[in-house]
Amino acid sequence: MRVVGIYNADGGLSGELRHAFDKVTGRSDCGLCDLTHGWNAFGKRSWRDACRASPVPIELIHRDEATESQLTAARDLPAVLVGDEGDWHLAADRVLISSLRKDPAALLDYLEERIERING
Repeated sequence: MRVVGIYNADGGLSGELRHAFDKVTGRSDCGLCDLTHGWNAFGKRSWRDACRASPVPIELIHRDEATESQLTAARDLPAVLVGDEGDWHLAADRVLISSLRKDPAALLDYLEERIERING
């Protein structure tokens, strides 16, 4: 089983620049971006520390790197999914991610509990 976080932004330099422009102008928002790296290209220390302390192996991808089945399961981005190709489950939606954008440990704790419920 994989845990995949999907940013509400495209990858690559042009995608990052577009996201920065859209964020500054208020056209787009990505709580997952804010949580993991904000304006720091190397990532936030709080995110790295929370990942080291958590048993949840989260993989982060941009929306242009997501598969159709992932995008369908996510519905609205950003999102965190649990599962594997063809069988994805929404574990954290845009609203939850946004509410925890300053508390990466809380998001990872929530995901750990959610995974335990899914694996039941």
